[in-house]
Amino acid sequence: MAIDRLDQPRELRRSFRPHYDPEAFGKLSEEIARFLGTARFIVYMTVFVALWIGWNALAPANLTFDPYPFIFLTLMLSLQASYAAPLILLAQNRQDDRDRVQYEQDRLASERNQADIEYLTREVAGLRLAIGELATRDFLRSELQRFSEERPESS
Repeated sequence: MAIDRLDQPRELRRSFRPHYDPEAFGKLSEEIARFLGTARFIVYMTVFVALWIGWNALAPANLTFDPYPFIFLTLMLSLQASYAAPLILLAQNRQDDRDRVQYEQDRLASERNQADIEYLTREVAGLRLAIGELATRDFLRSELQRFSEERPESS
């Protein structure tokens, strides 16, 4: 039994499973899901279905795609939907992960801002107390005037 060392990379293991890059696949699924959610896709699908129905309804029997053309159309649309749903879910999961990370960063920034606000509030309160202990110009004038009134006149 070999002990896995953390300071060395693992040996590559041969596997019959196909290898794919999850990040590249995720980006591709997001692009597909983004396209599936556009009006352009709806228009393309509508035109495709209308052409399919028009061709198979109006063309001579020997030029149609299949003896049961609408069943094949239903099969194709079902196949498209069976791939679209998981791709959309994968794209939503990736967006949820990004939102979760963004939420955590926003929460940390909010905590730092709150700590900064509390610190500045304490500093402002300290400055107010310090200013309250300082002699103002009016106070000095009144004290000098009182002192001059109390002092005996020396001639």
